[in-house]
This record gives sequence, structure tokens and C-alpha cells, in this order.
Amino acid sequence: MKNESLNDSSNSSSSISTRIRFSIVWKLNITLFFRMLGLFLVLDIFLCLLAAAGLFIRAEQSVTSAAQLIAESGLPTPEAEQWLAINECSIAPPTGEPRGIQIPPPLKAYFSKQTASGIRSIDLPNSKGLTEWGQFLGITYNVTIKTGDQSFRISFNLQNTLQILVVMFAIVVILELLMLMRSIFTGARIIRNTFRPIQELAQAARNLSTEGFFSPGQLEVLAGKLDDINATRLDTRISVEDTQSELKTLAAAINSMLDRINESYRSQVRFVSDASHELRTPISVIQGYVNLLDRWGKNDEKTLQESIDAIKDETANMKGLVEQLLFLARGDNNTMALQIEQFELSALVEEVLRETQMIDEGHDYAAKITTVLINADKSLIKQALRILIDNAMKYTPTGKKIIILVSNSDNLARLTVQDEGIGIAPEAVPKIFDRFFRTDESRARATGGTGLGLSIAKWITERHGGHMEVLSRQDIGTRISIVLPAG
Repeated sequence: MKNESLNDSSNSSSSISTRIRFSIVWKLNITLFFRMLGLFLVLDIFLCLLAAAGLFIRAEQSVTSAAQLIAESGLPTPEAEQWLAINECSIAPPTGEPRGIQIPPPLKAYFSKQTASGIRSIDLPNSKGLTEWGQFLGITYNVTIKTGDQSFRISFNLQNTLQILVVMFAIVVILELLMLMRSIFTGARIIRNTFRPIQELAQAARNLSTEGFFSPGQLEVLAGKLDDINATRLDTRISVEDTQSELKTLAAAINSMLDRINESYRSQVRFVSDASHELRTPISVIQGYVNLLDRWGKNDEKTLQESIDAIKDETANMKGLVEQLLFLARGDNNTMALQIEQFELSALVEEVLRETQMIDEGHDYAAKITTVLINADKSLIKQALRILIDNAMKYTPTGKKIIILVSNSDNLARLTVQDEGIGIAPEAVPKIFDRFFRTDESRARATGGTGLGLSIAKWITERHGGHMEVLSRQDIGTRISIVLPAG
């Protein structure tokens, strides 16, 4: 029954996803169709304007040639009449007062002297037997000019030229319609190919939910699906700019997911590698002393005591390292609940300072404390402060000063630990909050550091909505501040 329910649910989900996919493909196809249609309309308008300009130039050239003929010989001779017929022109005296438009004076310089002052008009034939198409083809372009005391009306018949242009325009429109029809099928195929990897991923996810864990072969198939969406490597991303607008959100979401997967994968690999390295050393030391006890320590009290002390120290170091690792693991999993309360940060600093002075007499401590209230987890803030003080103790030579400062400005509480220690190299400052990072392995091993303290302090600070600031100069000292919202 359970399997039947799962199958019914899977079939229902598949049917819904199929309808949604069909709707998306249809909308994308329609969008592509209207985009091409709009492009063709703009192109057609441009072609019409270009054809009108060419037709006007052709008419003006013919009229100008006819006007030059009149200027040379007056009324056309039989030879001139033949030339006019070939060039679709005619010359006749005007009937009545000429009507039309004149070229504006600034533009007359671009026309022939014989026709620049003429009156231009366009006439439609008045024959009742002609259809609208016949009337359109019978349009004539007229220019009335005056030569001496006589006026002439030069007419250019546009029929043949218009027929050529109409045929050319019809061919262009037919080609555009064919391209639009083709785009419907081509666009649908492209969209289907785009959605196919996503569809296969969805099917793989449904298989996972109904069948359980993947076999190695199925995992390889799933990896192949990821390859299809341009994720052959974790640092490969889908190009959002080249993606259709309807899919940009999906592409950006996939890129964001790949970023998180890549960062998580690298972080886990680095964390496991560093943790293994840190645990290997104390285990090796313990194993070495156990072997020493097995060989000579059973009857040698000095060797026995030395081995016991070393094993106790390394065990304590391992315990501290494991506790820090568990702390960070709980923080990464968001399983650590904060116990928020309002308290005086200045009182907490004074308490930690007194405890530190009792256990560390090798450094000179000073404090500059301003009363400030914060809302935070008191134990975690105390832990972060101790981490900063421990670092200052480890890397500050004996006799040097360590200063703890508490201030309040711009509604921000600032807790600062400043030392006169060895400092940090400029290139290492951006890395000091990385887990297991140490500027000097030999010094860190001598002081017992694990490279996790500042990572924990940063996590505590950021979990409280704050941030950390670092200023360091080699052989001068280091100043690290925890900045938190004031209560």
C-alpha cells in the first residue's frame, strides 16, 4: 500500500510538472514569436521608408531630365516624345491654376535649377472602372515649371516602379512569414532541449524519494545530468547574460546553489584534512611513549613518570582540540542555542581580567573600560574574550604590556585586546580567522595552539550580529576588536 501511495503521488507530481512545463514552453514560444514579429515589423517600416525615398529620387531625376529637354528645345520634338515615353514621362500645358507644394528655400540647393522652383503634386487617376489597386498603380508625380512666358506640367508615371517595389516587398513578407512559422517549431525544440536536463534531474529526484539511495551507476547518471547544465566542475557556472529572461532567475538560483555546494565541499575537505593533521601529532606522541613504557618503563621509575606526564599533556591537548571541533561543528549545524541576556560588558571584562592576572604574572596588564550594556550570551562572549587574551599571552614576550579596552560609540560596543607581541605579517592578516591557520607552525606548536581559537571567536561575534577588526604590525603588536550592537 505504501508503494502504491508513493507511485500515485509520483504520477500526480509528474502530471503536474508536465502541465507546468508545457505552459512554460508555450509562453516562451509565444514570447519568441512576438519578438521576431516585432523585429520584422520594424524592418518592414524601414524598407518602406527606404523605398519611398528611392521612388522620390527616381521621380526627381526623370522630371529633371525632362525639364532640361524643354529648356533646350522648347516643346518636345517627335524624338523627344519617344524618349519621354521610354522614361515614363509626359509634358503638357497645365490646366488651370497649379496646385501643390513648393520646395522650402533652404532645400532648393539640393534640387536642379530647372525644377527647384516648380510646384509638385501627386495625382490619382479618376477612371471609374479602375479598382483601388489600379488607382494605386496609376499614381503620377507632377512638377509644374515655368520657362520664359510658358508653363509646363511634367508628369512621371510611377506604375512600373511601384510594381517592382510591390513584388520585392511581397517576397520579403513571404520570407518573413516562413521564418516566423519556422521559429515556432525551432523555438519549441530549443526550449525542450533547455528543459531536458532539468526534467531529467527532477525525475532522478523522484526516483530518489521513491526508491531510496542511488546505486553507484545511478549516481554516475545523476552526475551526467549535472554535466548537461554546464556544471562539469564545481567552479563552473551557467551564463546568466546569455540565458533567456524567463530562465535567468532559475540560472541564478542554480549558480547560487553551486556556489554553496562548492564552498561547503572545500570547507569540509579542508576541515577534515586539518583536523586529521592536528590529531595525528598527539596520537603519535602517545603511541611513542606507550612503546617506551612497554620496553623500558616497567622497571624504570624515571621513564615511567616522564611517559605518564607526556601522555597526560597530550591527552589534555586532544581533549581541548576535540571540544573546539565539536563547538564549531554545532555552530555549523546551527544546533547551538544562545542564552541571550542583558549585562554589563565592562563588568565581564573586569572579571576576566582579574582571573587572568592571577594565572599570568609574566605580563603587565592594563584596562581602559567604559560602562556599556549589551544583549548577548554571557558565557560565549566570555569565551571569545579569553581566546583573544590567550593569544595575546602566547605571542607577547614576558614583561610586555597587554591592554584591554571597552568603549561605546555610535550605538556599538567595542571590546579590544591590544598587545606588544610579535605581530602578524600583512599577507597573513586576512587568513587568521581560517580554521587551523597559524602564522608560525613552530611557535604554535611550542605554545600549544590549534589554530581554532580565532575561528571560534569570529563565529561567536557574527552569531551576535557583530564583526571583528584586526590591526597588526610585525615586532610592534596586534590589536583585535570585537564590535557588537549595544543593548
